[in-house]
Amino acid sequence: MEMDKTSIAIIKHLREGRKSFKQIADQLSLAENTVRTRVKKLTDDGVLAISGCVDPETLPGHTAAVVGVKLKTMDLVNKGEEFSKLKGVISVNVVTGRYDLILMVLLNESFGLLEFYTDEVARLTEVLSVETFVVYKSYNLKVPYIL
Repeated sequence: MEMDKTSIAIIKHLREGRKSFKQIADQLSLAENTVRTRVKKLTDDGVLAISGCVDPETLPGHTAAVVGVKLKTMDLVNKGEEFSKLKGVISVNVVTGRYDLILMVLLNESFGLLEFYTDEVARLTEVLSVETFVVYKSYNLKVPYIL
């Protein structure tokens, strides 16, 4: 789907939290059906996902970690997809610079860093090294609850 100003404006309104299609339509001077149709098309095309996200700092016993991964292979896209399927992984980014992949991981008291590395990452091949950055304080971080 081609993104235009209307679709971007709708997405910005959805970012603010729960809001009816009618409220969005009224604020953007659109028909309610236009908003509903756009949101359905954006979600069907995989451009938009509507979900409840939480600040990991507010969840007792939970923490977020950023993990930098160096690989032995240049098959970054397929490796990124493999990492995206591991327990606790919120997002995977193929990046330039010191690392090949940057992961955002959600951990809790029963699934910590040790379990993430020994039970999950250890199953993958072609991993040269990893470096963990535990998030002590974040700003504007909201993640889907996946554990």
